[in-house]
Amino acid sequence: MTEATTLPTPALPTRRDEAWRYADIDALGRIGTDALDNWREVSLDAGETKRECMIVGSGAPELHRIRVTLGEGARLELFASNAGSDYTRVEVEVTLARGAHFEFGGVTIGGGDVTREFVTTVRHDHPEATSNQTVRAVHWDTATGNFLGEIKVAKDAQKTDAAQDFKGLLLEAGASANAVPQLEIFADDVKCAHGATVGELDETARFYMAARGLSPELAQRLLVQAFIADAFVSLDDEDQHARLLDAALAALEEAPR
Repeated sequence: MTEATTLPTPALPTRRDEAWRYADIDALGRIGTDALDNWREVSLDAGETKRECMIVGSGAPELHRIRVTLGEGARLELFASNAGSDYTRVEVEVTLARGAHFEFGGVTIGGGDVTREFVTTVRHDHPEATSNQTVRAVHWDTATGNFLGEIKVAKDAQKTDAAQDFKGLLLEAGASANAVPQLEIFADDVKCAHGATVGELDETARFYMAARGLSPELAQRLLVQAFIADAFVSLDDEDQHARLLDAALAALEEAPR
């Protein structure tokens, strides 16, 4: 008689794990540990191109995990609007072959006592690959927006060009935005850059817009729209561009004026 073997239930990560340091672990528990093993695989052959636009977030916690493999000269553009009313995490792991390119643009936006985050790991394992990541976060109440971005450049990955840019905009004092850029570089002929800033809405700009007859609501919407549009600037599909912006700006209806 053969006895059935019961595999142990995977444990939830903790905030001691660097990639989960700002995560809502309680909300993750409501999703369930099975989701941790649920990776969506995206593989592009040499020279292939693909664009994907995601609108994520709902009234329940969400975890989206995407593992990407790009062949030589392949290109993936991934854009995401993260405006759910509960914890939402989009996690992307990318491995690039020679001459491949990964483009990522993401927006987290919303209020409540909610964490919304993007977590990326981009591996430059071969020469002449490029990557660019632009993330914008707009939050109020006690909401949090996070971007944890890791770039790994292997010893043989010369001529790598990789960049990350994060900006956070806080509409109330209780909100927060966190950026954790990590660079692990073993090649010497590379260009790798990252930037991160967090600030408040430009009151001078709002004053001048009000002086020209714009309502506070419209002035705020226009300023936020200009701020988050940076994340989608490389998206040349007008319909998808408008769709992502509209999804993000819809959350702004709940923001303080």
